[in-house]
Amino acid sequence: MTIPFSKYDGAGNDFVVVDNRAGTLSLTPEQIARVCHRRHGVGADGLLLLGAPKDGYDFVMRYYNSDGYPADMCGNGGRCIAAFAHRLGLSRITDQGPTLRFLADDGPHDAVVLAWDDISAAGVVDLGMKDVDDSSVQRCLDGWLLDTGVPHYVQRVDDLAHFDVAGEGRSIRRLPQLGPEGANVNFVEPLPDGRLMVRTYERGVEDETWACGTGVTACAIVTGCKRLSTRGGEFTVDYRLHQGVYTHVRLIGPVSLNFTGTFLNS
Repeated sequence: MTIPFSKYDGAGNDFVVVDNRAGTLSLTPEQIARVCHRRHGVGADGLLLLGAPKDGYDFVMRYYNSDGYPADMCGNGGRCIAAFAHRLGLSRITDQGPTLRFLADDGPHDAVVLAWDDISAAGVVDLGMKDVDDSSVQRCLDGWLLDTGVPHYVQRVDDLAHFDVAGEGRSIRRLPQLGPEGANVNFVEPLPDGRLMVRTYERGVEDETWACGTGVTACAIVTGCKRLSTRGGEFTVDYRLHQGVYTHVRLIGPVSLNFTGTFLNS
C-alpha cells in the first residue's frame, strides 16, 4: 500500500505530513521510524497525521517523533500542518488572514497563514501555543524547566556556535530532575543585536534539530527575549503576562513545502 505525503520544514525542522481525514491509516512505531529514517526512508524529524474535523475544529493533529512514538505537541509541526491544511482548502478567511483551528494532544490551537507563495511553496505561519503558568517555570540544574506543550530545559551557555549541543544535550536529557520521561534540552546565548540564539537537543529525535518551535517558545518565556535565531531560521515569539500566566502565546516563523511523494506502508 502506497501512502501520499508532503514533506515540509519549519526553519529546517522537517516533517512528513499525511492527510488521514479518512481515518484509514494506522502506522506502528517501527513503520514511522522507517519513514523518518534519513537513509532508509523519506527522512524527517517527525511525522504528522491530519485527522478529520472534530467538535468545531478544522482538523485533528497527531504528531510522532522520528523514533515512532507520539508527543503531545510540536510547534513547528503545528505550523507546517497548518500550511498543509491551508493548501487542502481547510482555512477560513478572517481579518488576520487564512485561519485554522485544530486539536493536538496538548489541547486546542489556532494558526494564521500570514503569507504563502505558491511559486516558491513557502510562507510564514503564526501559531497559537498553550498558556504557561509562571509558577510552573522552575529553576532546575543550571537553568530552568517548563512545559510549552512538551517539557523543555533551558540553559544559558557561552560560545554557543562551538558548543557540543548533541553531546551535552544527550547527557542532560534523561536526568531525573527533568521528570520521568526527561525533557528537550535548549542552550541559549544572547546575540549583540538583541536576538537570542537557540540550539535544541530534542528527545524522540535524540539529536540536535535545526529548530524547535516549543523550544524557542520556552526560551522566549524564560529569557523575555521575543526575537530568536536558530540554525534553520528566525522566529518571533509573542505573549502577554497577566496575573502570573503567559497568555496569547504566538509562535511565528517560516514554513516551506519541500516536495511531495508516496511511501510504501509495509
